[in-house]
Amino acid sequence: MLDLYSSGDSVRPLDLANPEEYRDEARRDYARLIHSASFRRLQGKTQVFPGHESDFFRNRLTHSLEVAQIAKSIAIRLNSTIPYFKDKPINLDIVEFAGLAHDLGHPPFGHNGEEALDECMRDFGGFEGNAQTLRILSTLEKKQSSGDNAELFDADGNDLRLGLNLTYRSLAAVLKYDRVIPIGSKERPTDKQNKPMKGYYKSDEELVKKIKFNTIGQQDLIDFKTIECSIMDIADDIAYSTYDLEDIFKSGIHGPLDLFSFPESIYEAVVETINERIEKQYKNETLRINASDVREMLYEAFSEIFAIGTDEEAFLKNRKIDPGKRKMYSTMAAEKLSALYATNGYHRTKFTSRLVQMFLNGVQVEEHKTFPQLHQAKLDIKTFLYVEVLKNITFEAVIRSPMLQVVEYRGKDVIKRIFEVISTGTGERLMPPDFREIYKKSDGLGKTRTICDFIAGMTDRYAVEFYSRLFGANGMTMHKPL
Repeated sequence: MLDLYSSGDSVRPLDLANPEEYRDEARRDYARLIHSASFRRLQGKTQVFPGHESDFFRNRLTHSLEVAQIAKSIAIRLNSTIPYFKDKPINLDIVEFAGLAHDLGHPPFGHNGEEALDECMRDFGGFEGNAQTLRILSTLEKKQSSGDNAELFDADGNDLRLGLNLTYRSLAAVLKYDRVIPIGSKERPTDKQNKPMKGYYKSDEELVKKIKFNTIGQQDLIDFKTIECSIMDIADDIAYSTYDLEDIFKSGIHGPLDLFSFPESIYEAVVETINERIEKQYKNETLRINASDVREMLYEAFSEIFAIGTDEEAFLKNRKIDPGKRKMYSTMAAEKLSALYATNGYHRTKFTSRLVQMFLNGVQVEEHKTFPQLHQAKLDIKTFLYVEVLKNITFEAVIRSPMLQVVEYRGKDVIKRIFEVISTGTGERLMPPDFREIYKKSDGLGKTRTICDFIAGMTDRYAVEFYSRLFGANGMTMHKPL
């Protein structure tokens, strides 16, 4: 079996002498990311709640830092417990890089922002957050050009931009979906014609071949996903399932008890999503869940709020006390403990720490028979179910709730109107000089993609300000009732 890492992992699109021989190539990539503008802009992009609502809530930057830390912890654990990795350890810098970089491509206003740009780009190669991440790292960031004087295009119009000029192994660590997003919605699979398709852009097809060749020595292998990328993917799910929930509890919008009493449609949607993912990711697993299973897993996660002490047990067993009063007493006790998740930071932190540790212990490795670079980190099925229940309850009950959807749908309208204005007539003049220069030198598809790149790179606040300067709009809030 091949080694986990080879000399090919240090190859970059443009190889230049390393002035610091004491620092390896993966660490150089990590440093370039940390110092990049796109990484800094993550602080202005929404995670769950708009940043202007509270200084407490996470944004895309703090989320990425947490994902990177969890990913590194997973890699450290695997290096310590899996015999193969004890001898040939996973590179922690690449894993941490992947965690920090994984959300660079997210546009303003979350999922609805992604949908808005994909609708605008439907006939020009689409838009998708992971594909945009690869494009930012390999093209858009202003670190390296292959031109002698940092020219962006050569005389024949070829794009000379190389982004951060990262090693191919680091680029591989953010390549989550090994499929091309076709140009034109009719070329997409039937179920993806009207929503963003996961993958990479058609314009990056040759780059992906180079990534594969420099990682495993082959460029045509399908289902390509490196061990570092799979670790990052799990860490992202763990962060979503715990820390987003922590933000929700802190907001006071929902407490743990609320998770048991949502409309039945919420649990049905959660069950449908999870069963689809079991079928896709655990092909040999016959287990399927139902709404009762969801509530059972929620009970296990929050069992402490239903704990009964000796005095309380005696009270509840006292048949002389009216049953309604006993029910009232137990409900009050559970509500009091549930409220601690919103009001007590120590309690909240203890809860999330316990969950993260439990999830870390559920990480396994599925070996690839030919390429150890493509070993896959996976959660055991029980841990997977816990993560998915918490993650999807959050998504269905909060992210899709009217209070957040009204903000995100307003954001969707903001993005589509900005795109319309810039792409009409001489609207490109509204873009900054560097984008205008790229726009002028690009072909038809390239011009539209440049507009998309400009808007996708906006923070939420900048997008609203830009829109306001065009149309005189007011700010947005999620707290005013519908």
